[in-house]
Amino acid sequence: MTLSFFDQFMSPVFLGIPLIALALTLPWALFPKPTTRWLNNRLLTLQSWFINNFTQQIFQPMNLPGHKWALLFASLMVFLMTLNLLGLLPYTFTPTTQLSLNMALAVPLWLATIIIGMRNQPTHALGHLLPEGTPTLLIPVLIIIETISLFIRPLALGVRLTANLTAGHLLIQLISTATFVLLPLMPPVAFLTAILLLLLSLLEVAVAMIQAYVFVLLLSLYLQENI
Repeated sequence: MTLSFFDQFMSPVFLGIPLIALALTLPWALFPKPTTRWLNNRLLTLQSWFINNFTQQIFQPMNLPGHKWALLFASLMVFLMTLNLLGLLPYTFTPTTQLSLNMALAVPLWLATIIIGMRNQPTHALGHLLPEGTPTLLIPVLIIIETISLFIRPLALGVRLTANLTAGHLLIQLISTATFVLLPLMPPVAFLTAILLLLLSLLEVAVAMIQAYVFVLLLSLYLQENI
């Protein structure tokens, strides 16, 4: 019974073909494409309003060279948020619960920000490894600590997204299983558990959107340090 709780996080395979590729391409088919008409419909208007507000909030404290990343970060935000929300539907698979996928997104983007900082302003980029006014005896120790923390950043990005979504899905499955078990035995307790399940589902919708936003926000902060 315990092992079955983790079956939902296994990548489904059909005829030897991993279906994670289908899950990754599905979100792009759900969003409407811009039209050449003078007036857009309500869905396109809402989509444009959301993307414009998101990019303005993320890139407002950043200088102009960093604005080149607006399209990439906005696409990544919409992509992650859609995958997280689709994973809350019954009989679906959430690709962002796989650490391999999250690390495949976090490591190249983090490495790109580091390479940009080392290429454009190497002195400023290396200056983050040693805070100003550090005592002489602590300089080697702080350099080692800051270097380790620098390389832990992509791991923290991937693990944070994976852990939050995995914990939420496990809680939903545990509480739903308890509801079905308690329904014939103690209906009042099962009713209270069902209310708890509904509230947790609403919380998971918020977590799905917040975690996608936090992932992109941290990447933008890393970019801001190196531009």
